[in-house]
Amino acid sequence: MSAQSLQLISSMATRKLLDELATQYTAATGQAVSCSAAGGVDVAKRVRGGEYTDVVVLADNVIDKLIAEGHLLAGSRVDVVRSGVAVAVPAGAPLPDLSTEQSVRQAVLDAPTLSYSTGPSGVYLEQLFARWGIFETVKPRIVVPPPGVPVGSLVADGRVALGFQQLSELMGVDGLVVAGPLPPAIQTLTVFAGGVCALSTAPVQAAALLAYLGAPGTAAAKQRHGMEGVSLER
Repeated sequence: MSAQSLQLISSMATRKLLDELATQYTAATGQAVSCSAAGGVDVAKRVRGGEYTDVVVLADNVIDKLIAEGHLLAGSRVDVVRSGVAVAVPAGAPLPDLSTEQSVRQAVLDAPTLSYSTGPSGVYLEQLFARWGIFETVKPRIVVPPPGVPVGSLVADGRVALGFQQLSELMGVDGLVVAGPLPPAIQTLTVFAGGVCALSTAPVQAAALLAYLGAPGTAAAKQRHGMEGVSLER
């Protein structure tokens, strides 16, 4: 096993999960892994800019683009986890009705302020609000998270009355209550995938780490973090 510590960078949605899985992997194999995380757009920009890393974990469409552009090795993609969007309110606030598409639409209309990520789920929600015909109505109330500031923290400190984010990023945040996931009719699932960086000096070891992150044996950890494994074969 290589003595070199593998460098893994991901978006914030999978940060806590990957920290846990990396620790497990090191205990099982002796291979050291160093994890870091940032906003998905920033991570992709850094990879495109030539920053060294061994493994990159981002939304699957971004991984595919990075592979097509030659920044990640062709054929190295591994689907790691599937994650859905949940809704949070400040602790002590009334819980919104999330049982139907119509009730979520009404909750959005009733919220004095709301926020969602700048990643794939945020793009989806803007399209959903537009389809509902309410985007222009609620647009002045939308609080855009500053770089590096999660939606959950805006909800927890009372700056936002209604927050939408990957469930994994809302779990365990003091000062907020997770009201629940979006109902199935409007739920959006993001697949987070990984790839081996073309600059990696340990591509075999990086591929082995990725295989572990996507393996069925990691399902329990993924469930603890509000996500699920990806069982579909590519």
